[in-house]
Amino acid sequence: MKFAKPLLVLAMASLSLAACAKYNGEDRGRPVMPSQSNAKWVAECSGCHMAYPPGLLPAASWKKVMGGLDKHFGTDASLSAADNAEITNYLVTYESNRWTSSAAPLRITDGEWFKVKHIGKGNIDPAVWSRASVKSKGNCAACHQGAERGDFNENSTRIPN
Repeated sequence: MKFAKPLLVLAMASLSLAACAKYNGEDRGRPVMPSQSNAKWVAECSGCHMAYPPGLLPAASWKKVMGGLDKHFGTDASLSAADNAEITNYLVTYESNRWTSSAAPLRITDGEWFKVKHIGKGNIDPAVWSRASVKSKGNCAACHQGAERGDFNENSTRIPN
């Protein structure tokens, strides 16, 4: 009985450390596709590019993106006030829950998860981003076959020639 309390404390500390490691390691910022979708989000966003999973950015970033649609990366992507509010609400509701920075970047490629997986390890030659088959860092679907479903699993990644 006198060992029960120390064992319990040790078990709790181990669980706590494991939880911290999950959020402080390479998994930080990993996108998570919500179980619920939004038809307006899919229709409006995928009309020009992939409808990026909400879990790729924190709420503050999605608010900035949706608040600046009149100059959305060089294009006027303005929506009606009602559509904008509905899509913003969806993105903010399912935002990244693993973001550790107070910054609110507009580009997914500025996120911690992206940098660790694509740039930090140095495993992707910078020339890949300018290939005609890839075009840019933001073209997730060029390499990630399941990107539109929120599947960014390394095992199903294929870098095109």
